Amino acid sequence: MNNKVIIITGASSGIGLACAREFASRGAKLSLAARSTDKLQEIEKELTDAGHEVLVTPTDVSKEEDCRNLVEQTVDRFGKIDILINNAGISMRALFQDLDLNVLKQLMDVNFWGAVYCTKYALPYVLEAKGSVVGVSSIAGFIGLPGRTGYSASKFAMHGFLQTLRTENLKKGLHVLIAAPGFTASNVRKSALTANGSQQGETPRAEDKMMSAEEVARHMAKAIIKRKRTLILTFKEGKLTVFLSKWWPSLIEKLSYNHMAKEPDSPLK
Repeated sequence: MNNKVIIITGASSGIGLACAREFASRGAKLSLAARSTDKLQEIEKELTDAGHEVLVTPTDVSKEEDCRNLVEQTVDRFGKIDILINNAGISMRALFQDLDLNVLKQLMDVNFWGAVYCTKYALPYVLEAKGSVVGVSSIAGFIGLPGRTGYSASKFAMHGFLQTLRTENLKKGLHVLIAAPGFTASNVRKSALTANGSQQGETPRAEDKMMSAEEVARHMAKAIIKRKRTLILTFKEGKLTVFLSKWWPSLIEKLSYNHMAKEPDSPLK
């Protein structure tokens, strides 16, 4: 990754921040995007003080013009784009029958349209570099997770978009990676939206027992370098789940229902 120019959305925390630190340690030049200006400035100082080249751009990926500006600022600063990491995302927890439809729309605007907008404007530069477009997805993009209709729908949509993008550019040297980390310790569940659109505030899962964002970032770096098509992390909740969903979908539906119903205050109870 030495001297590669990498855009990372959702870079202020979790997997995005871990990727920023990991990729910087490998010599990359970073263009970091998130909504929080204060957090971006803290990260910029941390990385520049360590000798890394960093550009930060406050960005709401649900807004097309913000995504266009992010790409333009990156090219103005570095002159190219080698890798785009579509990482910005939000989650939710509620039954569809109880859900305010604006919540589902918000999930699609950030998780799906955010990836589409950023990819649209970055693609000419990534194609020129024969570089990579990465979508940070979830096991929810392979199976429908109960209580996560908007989240699963947005990740399934991202998969369809990225798989088609890969096929369209088969002869142009474009690498497309769909990365599904599985349950990862981060603040995504704390900021997950409830049925009425408010943030749930507390995570319903044991974060200390999950894979760390730093470990995910290391796996993602290796997958990008090796130009893998898909990265599925964790065995039981990742690889095995995806495998069984193809050959025994009814079993996976029952297992995923029972698994999600065990969460504290689960809407499935």
